[in-house]
Amino acid sequence: MGSAKEGYRELDQPTLVTPRLVLRPYQQEDADELARLAGARAIADTTISIPHPYTTIAARARIAHWQIDARNRSAYHFAVCRAAAEGLIGGVELRAIDWEHLQGELSLWIGVTQQGRGYAGEVLGALVGYGFDQLGLWRLYAYHMVRNPTSGRVLERLGMRREGLMRDRVCKWGQFEDVVLCAILRSEWHR
Repeated sequence: MGSAKEGYRELDQPTLVTPRLVLRPYQQEDADELARLAGARAIADTTISIPHPYTTIAARARIAHWQIDARNRSAYHFAVCRAAAEGLIGGVELRAIDWEHLQGELSLWIGVTQQGRGYAGEVLGALVGYGFDQLGLWRLYAYHMVRNPTSGRVLERLGMRREGLMRDRVCKWGQFEDVVLCAILRSEWHR
């Protein structure tokens, strides 16, 4: 029996649409806005892998790398935009895809001025559906810093369960931080 990856024929990364949002592949034209929004200290402060400062040059390099990730099926990175406007408001990714064990990691950020509008849950719901229904993954997981309980609540509302506490998992601004691991299985996903 072949793996899910063996039965795949190469396709472009899709665009996902929710009632209010469009999740589309990043383009090099997004680099300035990506650096500006994701580079805000408040975004970098509660995310594990977003740098601060975030330069346009770094954003261009990441976008080029993300396009390779999609071709290799190791990760899918989406620019999050409002359906009624072209502008970037955040980013979401399904990364570290493990085709042998059919799992991947979810990661999300929403720009500071767009937070508190329910976009995070809408975006993650679309990506979970994509991971389970289109890619055939079995388990999706996400991390959040203990001091960022808002992210934890979004993950819980999505149906993710807390699986553990990872003590001093990341070093942010020179301080080690505890991180919570949450996950959901395809059999637990309620569309």
